Formats: sequence, C-alpha cells, structure tokens
Amino acid sequence: MVSQELPPIVNFTPNQYKAENQNWAISQSNQKHIYVANSSGLLEYNGASWQLYPSTNNTIIRSVKAVNNRIYTGSYMEFGYWSKNKFGKLSYISLSANLTFPLIEDEQFWNILTLDNWVVFQSLNRLIIYNTVSNKFNAIESDTNLPKAFTVNNTLYYQKINDGIYKIENGKPQLVSNHPVFKNNIIVGISIHNEKLIFQTQEKGFYYFNKNNELVQWEIEANNLLSKISIYSSIQLQNNSIVIGTIANGIYHLSEDGKIIKNINHENGLNNNTVLSLFVDRDNNLWLGLDNGISVINFDSPYSVYHDFKGELGTVYTAAIFNNNLYLGTNQGLFYKKVDSNNGFKFIEGTKGQVWNLLVLKNTLFCGHNLGTFTIKNNKASLISSIMGTWHLTTVNSNPNLLLQGNYDGLYVLEKAKNTWKLKHKIDGFDFSSRNFEFVSKNKLFVNHEYKGVFSLTLSDDLKKVTSMKVEKSVPKGLKSSVVKYNNKLYYTSKDGIFNYNLKEDKFIKDTALTTNFLTDETYLTGKLIVEPQTNTLWGFTQKNIIYFSPGAFTNKPVITKISFPETHRKVITGYESLTHLKNKQYLVGTSYGYVIIDLKKFKSTDYTVEINSIQKSVLNKQKTNLQLNASGALKFKENNIYFNFNIPQFNKFTEVNYKYQLKGLYDEWTNWSSTSNASFKNLPYGNYVFNVKARTGNNENSNIATYSFTVNRPFTLSNSMLFLYVIMFIVLLFLIHSFYKRHYNRQKQKSLEKKQREFALSQLENRQKLMQLKNAQLNSEIESKNRELTLTTMSIIKKNEILNAIKKELVDTKTGESCKKVIKTIDKNLNDKKDWEFLEEAFNNADKDFLKKIKNIHPTLTPNDLRFCAYLRLNLSSKEIAPLLNISVRSVEIKRYRLRKKMQLPHEKSLVSYILSI
Repeated sequence: MVSQELPPIVNFTPNQYKAENQNWAISQSNQKHIYVANSSGLLEYNGASWQLYPSTNNTIIRSVKAVNNRIYTGSYMEFGYWSKNKFGKLSYISLSANLTFPLIEDEQFWNILTLDNWVVFQSLNRLIIYNTVSNKFNAIESDTNLPKAFTVNNTLYYQKINDGIYKIENGKPQLVSNHPVFKNNIIVGISIHNEKLIFQTQEKGFYYFNKNNELVQWEIEANNLLSKISIYSSIQLQNNSIVIGTIANGIYHLSEDGKIIKNINHENGLNNNTVLSLFVDRDNNLWLGLDNGISVINFDSPYSVYHDFKGELGTVYTAAIFNNNLYLGTNQGLFYKKVDSNNGFKFIEGTKGQVWNLLVLKNTLFCGHNLGTFTIKNNKASLISSIMGTWHLTTVNSNPNLLLQGNYDGLYVLEKAKNTWKLKHKIDGFDFSSRNFEFVSKNKLFVNHEYKGVFSLTLSDDLKKVTSMKVEKSVPKGLKSSVVKYNNKLYYTSKDGIFNYNLKEDKFIKDTALTTNFLTDETYLTGKLIVEPQTNTLWGFTQKNIIYFSPGAFTNKPVITKISFPETHRKVITGYESLTHLKNKQYLVGTSYGYVIIDLKKFKSTDYTVEINSIQKSVLNKQKTNLQLNASGALKFKENNIYFNFNIPQFNKFTEVNYKYQLKGLYDEWTNWSSTSNASFKNLPYGNYVFNVKARTGNNENSNIATYSFTVNRPFTLSNSMLFLYVIMFIVLLFLIHSFYKRHYNRQKQKSLEKKQREFALSQLENRQKLMQLKNAQLNSEIESKNRELTLTTMSIIKKNEILNAIKKELVDTKTGESCKKVIKTIDKNLNDKKDWEFLEEAFNNADKDFLKKIKNIHPTLTPNDLRFCAYLRLNLSSKEIAPLLNISVRSVEIKRYRLRKKMQLPHEKSLVSYILSI
C-alpha cells in the first residue's frame, strides 16, 4: 500500500465545465480568472462558474496567454485576443486577419509567449511576433519543425528539430547550441538551477552547460525514472522544484536537487494520466490541462491528504505516534508505517475489526478494540483483555500500576504485574456502556452516557465496586455529548453548551466564554472535545470549522482559533472525530477516506476581492439581457427583474467561500452567509437601488464590497409626461368638479327655492284649506242651524195644523151653529195658508239650496204641489207627518206617493225617499 500524503486536488470534469475533454493550455488574468484553451473553445473560470466561448472559426483553441486586459489565443489558421466588453463578456478581435503575409496551409498556433511589448505566437513552422505598441508583425521562419518555445530570464528560447536551440536577440535568432541532444530530442522545459539553464528532454532527462560550456547530463536521483516515461510538459515552481507532466503517468514533483517528492496520477486523485499543459497561478496552485478534464493541485495548502482510494484502510477512528511509527486505528483494524515515510501502511495481525481508541500510557501503546484491549509492542498485538468493546482507558491517580478501562458493559481495572498488563476485575454496581469517563478526585468519576445522561460514581478504595451512583441533574443528556478533562478542569459538552464541573458546589456550571466561542456563528455538529496534551490545546468540531482553545499568554481567558475545514470535506462519522498531534504544528485528522494532515504554520490570511461578473435584466419569465457592469443601470418598469452573478477567484479545495448581500432601497439588512454565488430580485417596485455583496473565504471576511447602482424607472403611467398630463387632467377635473358643484349648488339652491315656494304655496293652500274648513264648518253650522230652523218650522206648522185639525174636528163634532162654521172656515183658511208653504219653502231653500231647481230640471213635469210633496219627502217626513201639511189624509198621502213615483218613472224596487235624498 503506497503511502502518499498529497496536497488537496480539485477536479473538473467535462460535464462540469461543459466543453470537450482535452485542455491544451492554461493562463490567468490580472483579475485572477483562469482561462483554458479547450478543444471546444476558450474556457473562463472565475472561482464560481465556468463560461465557454467558442472560437470564431469553430476550431480547437491550442494556446492561451493572459496579458493585462487581453486574453490571447491561437488556433487553427487563426490567432488574436479576447477582451471584456461593457457587459463583462469576452469579445474576440482577430490579429491574424491583419497580417501582411499569408498564413501557412494548415498552420496551428500551439504556444503563446510574452516578452516586454511583444507577444509571440508559435506554430510548428515559425514564430510570429506581434508588437503591441506599433501593432506590427514580424515572422521568424524555420525550415524544420519548432516543437516548443520558452521564456527564461527575459530571453526567448526555441528549438528547431535537427538543428538546435536558438534564442532571440535584437529581434534576430541566435544559435545557442546545436549539440546532438538538442537536434534529436524534443526539449519540453527550460529552468534555472544554481544560476544555470537546465534543459529537460522528453525522454533523456536533464542537461546543462558546465563551466567549460560543455553540455552534460544532470545527474539526479530521478534519472532512472525519467528514462522510462514520456514527458509532455514541464514547469518550475517558486521554490525551484520542478513538476513534469507525462503522457501516461500523471505528474512527478521533483525537488530542487532532483529528488522525487511525489507522483500524482489517476490512481491517487487526478482526472487523467495524460498531462497536456501545466500552469501555476498567482496563489501557487498548480493547474493541469489533461487529456480528459482539468485538475488543480493546492501546493501551498496547509492541508495534506492521504486518500485511501482502494479502501484498504477504511475509516480512521483514532491515531497515535509511538516509537517513531504512525499508527492508525480504523474500522478494519490497526495499521502502521514509519513517520515521514512514503512506504505503505502495514496491517498488524490479530487486530482485524473495529479499533475504537489508541492511547500511549505508561510508555505502552494500548489499542481499544471491539475484541477487547491490546498492547502493541514491536508492531505486534497482544490481547490483554478479552472483554468486548474497549472504548477508553485512563490512569488511576492512586496507583500507577492500575488503569481504568471503559467497555460496552461497564468499567474494568487493568493491573501491571511483572511488567505485563492484564485484566484484574470488573467494578461491580455499574453495567452501562462507558465510552467517556474522567476522574475528578481519588475515588470519584463521571461517566457520560448519551442516552441516559451523566453518571456521578463514587468507587470503593479498592476500586471493586460502586458505593454511590446518581444521574447528574445539572446538565442535560444529549447525543454526541462528551466529558473531557483539560487543565485540571472537567468539561461536559453537548448542543446546550460547554459546562464546567464545580467541585465545591458539586455540580456543572455553564462556561459562558467557552460556550460563546464554540457555538457563536457556528452550526453545532458534535460535543466531542479532544485534549492534545503535547500542545496543551483543546479541540472541537463544528459544521464549518475545527476549533481549538489554547491558554492565554497573560490571562486565564482561553484563546480560540478557528480552522476552516468543513464537515463535508472531513467526512467523519459524527461523534467519532479524531485528532492527533504529529510534530511541530502538524495535526492528523481522521476521515472516512483516510486522513488529513493540517499544518498550522502554513495558514495565511489572504484578502481576496469579490467582484460582480455579470448582471442581467428581464421581463418576468422572458429571456434575460445583459447590463453594463461599469455604469449605473436603468431598468424599464416591465424589466424590473434583475440577476447578479459574483465570485471570488479562490481555488483552494478546503477553503469554503461564502457570500452575503443587501439591496438598499428594498431592504437594508444583509442576508445570511451562503455559498450561492448569484442573487436575483423580481418584480421590483420603481425607485433607486444599490446592490452590495461581500465575501468570506474560510473564516476571513474580505475587506472589499462590490457594489452596483441601478434604477427601476417609473411605469409609463407615472412618467413625467404622464404626470404633467395628470396635472392638466387634475386641473381640468378640478374645474369640472367646480363647475359641477356650482351647477349642483345652483340646482340645489333653485330646488331649495322651489321647495320653499312649494312649502309656502302648500302653507297658503293649507291656510286656505283651513279657512275653507272654517268656512265649511261655519256653513255646516249654518246649514245645521237652517236644518234645525227648517225642522222646527216644519214641526211647528205640523203641530199648528194638527191643533187646528183637532179644533176643527171638535167644532164639527159639536155642530154649534153659524158661528162655528165661521171658526171652521177660519181654521180651513189657516190650514190652506200659502204663507206657511212660502215660509217653509224659503227655509227649505236655505237648508237645501237649489234642491227644488235640481229636481224640477230632472223631472220638468212636476207641479208645484208635487215639488212641495218632494220637499216634505226630502225632509224624510212620514206620511202621517205630511198629511197635516197638505191638509189631506194619510191615505191621500200614499196615493200622492204613488202618483209621484209614476211621474218620476221610478222602478218598483227603488225607494222614492232614497231617490229624492240622493239628488
């Protein structure tokens, strides 16, 4: 099992960058964007997203070189440069179209170099030199192929096959050497070593000129290897080490003196073994353009990764350094290798299965295993306790020859006798799983159980039984919790915080300082804390970071340090994290794929620049269009949807980039940190806005804020012209309203006047009606008076006539002579006196005006006597009452009624009196 701890590697597949497999060259701009010459075109990577720009003639781009604000590219029968337009997108300008001499048939430009004000485009046939100041071209022809060209110490070198090595001086080619090595071997790289030029061949190793100007081979350890591989590319790093890219073996990293440091290939991390191009960016990341994909190696990373690609180790649960060996305890057993050795890990026989813990105690390496407890000596395992499931061991302060052991079923005591450790006895009275436990005094200890809580145990002096036991009520139980002793203090940690045991009060009290530092702005993951005794540090794990506490230099307040190492990269079973000090400031962290070594000395704070790389607008659910980056934007009201893309050009695998932003004018609050590198705002109301975005790399918040101002214009209905129109309309409306109200007021006034007039007229009418009522009442009173008068008159006449008739009858009955006859004549005369009728007629006309005229008009045949008879009937007088008035008998009255009916032609069924009363 080959053991290589490699720098982190980031791989990009064709599916990720959405282009062809092969990547021929790589470069970086001043903005730190990466540009890749791909078979599909030019790839741009800003640290957040990939963008493909196809070549203008749809051919393979073979070379790329970023210079200032231009990205030069070379392809089939074409070369030129790309530059950013006002929308942040690349646009192409052809230079080959301006040549004063023709291109060679099938000419492709495989390399681009820069020197002062010149850009050199190299094909297999010649060098075309472009002066960026004068925009003029010059060509250096060759009668043989030109496989490579290089710039070293501000000098341009190139090789002519079957000819030699040349350099350019004063614009002219000068032969450097025509040694057979240069004639017959392709030169893939030129570097500097001890102020000497080192020429690297494709298959014959390195050469240089000695003091006698003789070409000699550089005798290095790697020569034997280099003679067996085919090299395609080469590059020298800042530390003068060399990386060579091969056709079938990935890359080899050689030290400055030619020793092989490491080999990185497909088996241990690369996308592909054929390396077509090498490039070192401004942060010393090595980019590999591969025959299938792109890989980035973080050479300056503080992290080194051992990746168990074959799965021979398994998940690392624990590690230890003992007798210059590195031991790894995994779910598959115990493995070891020499410290700082590239040799593979070896398996220790008899330890197959789950290893829970490795501890160096009493100058002995103990292995807590699912099978029990082992001691490791001379890389051999001896089972000293067959009690299954040894979680943890610790020393017993009262006896240096005793150890306390926690197992699946409780606590056990180990004893050292005759220099050999063996199981002594089980502690009676406690049968729960004892993964975490610590002593706080000679006989008192705390055992943490995730499901039952923290047990406070007091042991007998001989450690054979538990004399008292209780569940600690001052702390809550919790999953992934733990107890640990650090600087003579006992700590309990769970999702509720870090608690410190107070011996005097015999309870746990929350440690506010540690809790705040551990949980503030952190997402809780596990309560497991690890004490590193050699550096006196206390380590914890959160979702985004590894955190360690160290003693303060001048105070008791601990110093907190956060290391950005997200849980997604650690890939550890939560609650079973492991961390082991190796040497100096290097720590080993176990993972599910092997382990990671963290070198604290290599951490450096870099202030990256966040930038907005594209802005788009759109009508809702319609196609997006680009906005200018360097000018304030103006959006039509219908285009009130805006989209931002931003980035940090950071390419370290374990450094997580987060962004947060605000949109002033909509809300002033910043969003929470997120890894999302875009933002969108839809259906914005009209107004002025300022978009701000800032970034955080790891735990370092970068200083700059990228900003963009824009305006969402008012809708047409609220434009200035419409507002002016609204003002005019408002004035007209006011005038119309004024006119309307004026007319309305006048109408209301007229109506009020008419109403008052009607009321006055009605009042007058009422008054007249009242007067008429009064008059009618008066008339009715008069009529009643007349009627009473008529009735009295009639009754008096009737009475008079009755008296006269009675006297007359008495006189007739007496027959007293001539004198009686005179009296009788006088009586007859009074009975037939017309004056009575005239008087009665006058009273009748006063009471019932015009009756006699009306009935005379209706029945003109009536005689005066008939009219007189009708008047008596009108007075509703009976026949007996009428007879004295007419001085006739009652029988005659009835006859008279009959005759009157006949004259009036009344039907038999109709009452005469009723008819006369109805007239």
